[in-house]
Amino acid sequence: MIRALAFSLALAGGAQGATSSTAFSPDWTLKAPPFRMPATLAEWATRREDVRRSIVELLGDQPRRPVPPDGAVVKREDRGDYVVETFRFDNGAGDRVPGYLLLPKAGKPPYPALVYLHYHGGEYALGKEVLFRDWPGEEKLGEELVRCGYAVMCIDAYCFGARRGRGPGGHVETDATEEMSTSKYFLWKGTSLFAMMVRDDLVSIDYLLSRPEIDRSRVGAFGMSMGSTRAWWLAALDDRIAAVVAVACLTRYEDLARARAYGAHGIYFFMPGFMKRFDTEAVLSLIAPRPFLTLTGNKDDGSPVSGVAALNESTASVYRLFRKPAAFRGVVYSGVGHEYTTEMWRETIEWFDRHLATKTP
Repeated sequence: MIRALAFSLALAGGAQGATSSTAFSPDWTLKAPPFRMPATLAEWATRREDVRRSIVELLGDQPRRPVPPDGAVVKREDRGDYVVETFRFDNGAGDRVPGYLLLPKAGKPPYPALVYLHYHGGEYALGKEVLFRDWPGEEKLGEELVRCGYAVMCIDAYCFGARRGRGPGGHVETDATEEMSTSKYFLWKGTSLFAMMVRDDLVSIDYLLSRPEIDRSRVGAFGMSMGSTRAWWLAALDDRIAAVVAVACLTRYEDLARARAYGAHGIYFFMPGFMKRFDTEAVLSLIAPRPFLTLTGNKDDGSPVSGVAALNESTASVYRLFRKPAAFRGVVYSGVGHEYTTEMWRETIEWFDRHLATKTP
């Protein structure tokens, strides 16, 4: 009887322990090592390449980029005041990447070029087709830009557009399932889905600049959401990007973790080990002194405004070292969520017109 009572109490204690354990909340926050902002331009000149080299190492084991890339135009369509080319290039990693290049018919080549990095939004079937969507302004994104005199390029990222259904699971896997399978595959390969996306974006610049119609000194990059992250990573890693605009999807990862907002981003957003060395300000610092505009809403759950403010300040401090404070602008819109408003769109066009439209003598 005594033994039975003791056993019952032990079970009760176990149950109480389980309840207590269930109530426990683990600490899911992260803290990156402090990034020491440079005090002088001379100091930054010696550190910048070390920072970039370390960030490249964090992208993991990747195949060497094919230079020049093996690319070809597979279709050409005249649309009156501009031409649309459908092209494909071999990314040197087992895939051929499809894209569009819009070329103006007005003016004289070589043209300034804008690279649009498409968003995620769960719209896996869209990809590069967003160039022909009436968004975010009243006109189609690509058409408005090409009529302004820019050549415009956009490629399909892994799992999107014409690359949908080409992941490790074959054509039976698409959308979020394919994205997760592709992420798992690249993790086993020693890299990540996002790292391989950025690698494709770098190869796309190699292809773009192989084209005689393009002015190599006037290439800009921009995007919204996933495209924003791709744009500022691309500009940080490739000095050939002369100007960049990032719409949303911009914050310190530490602030994102503190807000427990991991679910605000897809699996593509995360790279193994990044927070062991850096936070976002290290990547953004590499863009200076090239023109850089950030546009973010203060109600964007995926971009905690505390992190946005910290990044805008740290990035501005690097531009001040170069004595080019006007080349960086960080705007936070009150009451705006995760969106690309028409006001942001006008800011984007004005930024590129200011910094790319006029050829440098």
